[in-house]
Amino acid sequence: MWNISKVVFQLPTSSASDHLLQPLWDYLLLRHYTLISSPFFPVLLAFSSYVIFSVPFAVLDVLGEKAPLFEYKIQKERRPTVGMMVRTLGTAVYNHLVFVLPAVLITNMVMPAPPLPTVAPTVWEMFSGGLGALLVFDTQYFLWHMVHHKNPHLYRWVHAIHHDYMSPFSWSTQHLSAVELMTVGFWSNIDPILLKCHPLTVWTLTVFSIWMSVEDHIGYDLPFSPGHLVPFGLLGGAMAHDMHHQKPSSNFAPFFSHWDKIFGTAITVKLTQKSEKEKQLA
Repeated sequence: MWNISKVVFQLPTSSASDHLLQPLWDYLLLRHYTLISSPFFPVLLAFSSYVIFSVPFAVLDVLGEKAPLFEYKIQKERRPTVGMMVRTLGTAVYNHLVFVLPAVLITNMVMPAPPLPTVAPTVWEMFSGGLGALLVFDTQYFLWHMVHHKNPHLYRWVHAIHHDYMSPFSWSTQHLSAVELMTVGFWSNIDPILLKCHPLTVWTLTVFSIWMSVEDHIGYDLPFSPGHLVPFGLLGGAMAHDMHHQKPSSNFAPFFSHWDKIFGTAITVKLTQKSEKEKQLA
């Protein structure tokens, strides 16, 4: 979305720049301009990230009990088949070819992107801009997600396909209807623009958010996952989203946990086990 057909190279020397990321940005502009100037680069970056992050966990799922991380599998009794993987990957490929790529082409023809800046963002600009865009997106998707679960018609026609499987797996991350994928894509593109994020920030955010999305769906509660590493339970993670697929009226937020806590829709394994014990005693 930040691509152009022309750029003026008036680059500051790295030694004169106070920007730690300037050498990287200079390298991208000078060595890979053709690639990053393509209007399809953001799509290529996002989809390739989805594939790269999904493949290792697809291998684990195929190995099953022989996998070295099987002990962390959340729903051990439910494992995806190769057919399920092919179907979900096929949905993602179809949506990108039929809907995403034409939308990018039309958008680029109607509203060409602004020129790429010659100065890289500071580390703080990248961090603050990326975090701000994540928080905005998290709010947007939480509200959208909750409304679609509350409204049976919206759920049926827009969101239900994502719940084809009670036990999520990596490829199911983008097992979405075209409407949902395009909505998510619109927010992912417009939020950084409104926050005036640098293109390098946007691309870094793209890769990071795709990783977070895949990690939500892997079906493994890994001890070194961001949900465990970030303190105070600020992130949801794989366990939270896995619980959402088991109990769809809970855990609507994609990344963070604060909105679910505020709206009373947060649920954990401990709360579920406590509820089941209370039912047995009643």
